[in-house]
Amino acid sequence: MKVLYDTSVLIAAFLVEHNSHHLAFPKLELAQRGEIKGYISTHSLAEIYAVITRLPQPLSVLPDEAEAAIADLLQYLEPVPLLAEEYQNAIGLMRLFKLVGGGIFDVLIAQAALKVKVDRLLTLNPKDFTRLSDEIAGLVQTPE
Repeated sequence: MKVLYDTSVLIAAFLVEHNSHHLAFPKLELAQRGEIKGYISTHSLAEIYAVITRLPQPLSVLPDEAEAAIADLLQYLEPVPLLAEEYQNAIGLMRLFKLVGGGIFDVLIAQAALKVKVDRLLTLNPKDFTRLSDEIAGLVQTPE
């Protein structure tokens, strides 16, 4: 099985104090153990760093710890970069659905999932993705 991890799941898996850690961490462990093929959008690399270094205490992480956590993820999650044309497709989808602002980041993650033809897009925010298309909605799963 091929799974692309949304930023929301990765942050929850990394932060023990996160209220969804107990759901997210076991799903990430599947990729760590090689039981599934795990993917991460390259956009999520920067988003993880931005989020976990700006959270309020006790959740906030120091820059060195954030860098180490991201490096660790790359040991078992394959990064999925997007080309300029794929960014244009994402922007076109935003226009089509009349979405603005930060929704672009969800569309970029969805584009990465489609690019590598994953079986699942694992997220804690399913509505962010199910609104995009039936194809993407069919991939969305939340950790249980």
